[in-house]
Amino acid sequence: MPEAKKHILVVDDDTRLRSLLQRYLREQGFLVSAAKDAAEAEGFLKTYLFDILIVDIMMPKVTGIEFLERLREGGNWVPVILLTAMGEAADRISGLETGADDYVPKPFEPKELVLRINNILKRTAREKDIASKLVFHGIVYNLEKGELKTAAGETIHITPVERTLLNVLGGKPGEVHTREELAEILGVAENFRTVDVQITRLRKKIEIDTKNPRYLQTVRGKGYMLISE
Repeated sequence: MPEAKKHILVVDDDTRLRSLLQRYLREQGFLVSAAKDAAEAEGFLKTYLFDILIVDIMMPKVTGIEFLERLREGGNWVPVILLTAMGEAADRISGLETGADDYVPKPFEPKELVLRINNILKRTAREKDIASKLVFHGIVYNLEKGELKTAAGETIHITPVERTLLNVLGGKPGEVHTREELAEILGVAENFRTVDVQITRLRKKIEIDTKNPRYLQTVRGKGYMLISE
């Protein structure tokens, strides 16, 4: 099955540059949407998921920096490349401090922009892959697939309850989950002991020494916490 095309949003008030970028990036195999200002871009973001944004800093009404600030304050961390005027070091610094991933000074070679786009997409793909996996001394749990495997790639059988525990605890590694909370999630709210039993069984599959667990830890008086390598 072919990989889905990456979707880019170009935000620039320069009609000619916006059109040129849209056409060039499409020729390079990307899906491309284009917005003339921050307001139009925000409308696109309510409808579509984008893999990366190309944003001009010098836009009327709402600047690229202000638009980026709104994005980050709203919890949207889609990668952003800023287009800056040549020599505007203050804008570049401000953009990076606000949460931009890269910047390209105008005028620029479209090929350079594509290289920067691809570098960021490769990095974010690696980060996503790392974030979706938990590692325990070579044993790997894939949160997206719900699979536990040895370092050699052999599948380790886990029960639906064990999978749920890994998903819940692994979804927030390093965070303590109470027995009450886990019992509620597992549907055994009246029997906390069931949680302890399931934790013990899961430890046998991911720990080297179950009596001195390194990954699936008991936090005395609070609950359980999962730590991944």
